Amino acid sequence: MRTFDFSPLYRATVGFDRVAEMMDRVLEAEVSTPTYPPYNIEKTDENAYRISIAVAGFAESELSVEVKEGALLVSARKAEDDKDRTFLHRGIATRAFERRFQLADHVRVSGASHVNGMLNIDLVREVPEALKPRRIEINNGAKAIEGETVEV
Repeated sequence: MRTFDFSPLYRATVGFDRVAEMMDRVLEAEVSTPTYPPYNIEKTDENAYRISIAVAGFAESELSVEVKEGALLVSARKAEDDKDRTFLHRGIATRAFERRFQLADHVRVSGASHVNGMLNIDLVREVPEALKPRRIEINNGAKAIEGETVEV
C-alpha cells in the first residue's frame, strides 16, 4: 500500500486544504471501493450532469438525498417488512447503503426523481458572473494621454 505525507503541502499553501483532503480521501477509498449500488454519471449538457443510481426494491420514503459540506450523500435503509416472508432465493439486494459524491465548486443539485427503480439526481454547474471570462475593451492611447483614467 502506498502512503503519502501531505504535511509539506499544508505548510506551504494557503487555502488549498480542501485539495489535500480530497487527495487523502481518494487514497483511502482506493483500498475498499464500494460497488453497491451500481451507478452512472452522465453529462447531459455543457453545464448539466445526472447521477443515476440503481435502487431496485427501495421506495421513495426509504431513500435520502442530501448535500452536506460540498458532498452529495445518497443513502437508503429498507423498512423491516420482510420478517414474515420466507425466501427460497433472494437475489435482489435491498441492503442499506450510503454513497458519497464529492461535488466540484459551483455545482448544485437541481432535483431528484425516482422512476422505474432508478434514482436520478440532476446537477447543474453555475459559474458566478465574477468568475466568467469577460472581454476588456481596449481604448486608444489618445484618451489615456489626455489625462483620463481608464479602470480595468
